[in-house]
Amino acid sequence: MNALLGQGLRFGIVGVFSNIVLYAFYLTAKQIGVGHKTAMTVLFSLGFLHTFYFNRRWTFASDSLFWVALRKYLLIYSGAWLANFFALMVLVDQLSFAHEIVQGVAVVVLAIALFLLQKFWVFRDRSKHFEGNVSGSPTVRKL
Repeated sequence: MNALLGQGLRFGIVGVFSNIVLYAFYLTAKQIGVGHKTAMTVLFSLGFLHTFYFNRRWTFASDSLFWVALRKYLLIYSGAWLANFFALMVLVDQLSFAHEIVQGVAVVVLAIALFLLQKFWVFRDRSKHFEGNVSGSPTVRKL
């Protein structure tokens, strides 16, 4: 449980810093005339790059294979982007909710989902799922 708490705290630090900076850029982009979905897409891409690095190295201290983890991370962030895009499209464009509130709520909801997916899938601790056999090569341990 302490590992989960520590990872949650580190994820929160990375996420809060990232989202404060990116949300400020989002609001600035909106003020200079950039569309809300365009601003969100550009900033999601920037967030993807730096949070992958910090979450892999610091939050989860992952020994996962780089390209495998990157593909999984890209998949979950693509899903999060789609959810965010459709939330803006429906709630802002069609139902006229304030984009500031929709984007702010989306950040919180998606952060929780992304933490769980990263913890239990993207950066899963490989040592808990493999153990060495006599020859030294890994074998799958039955869970």
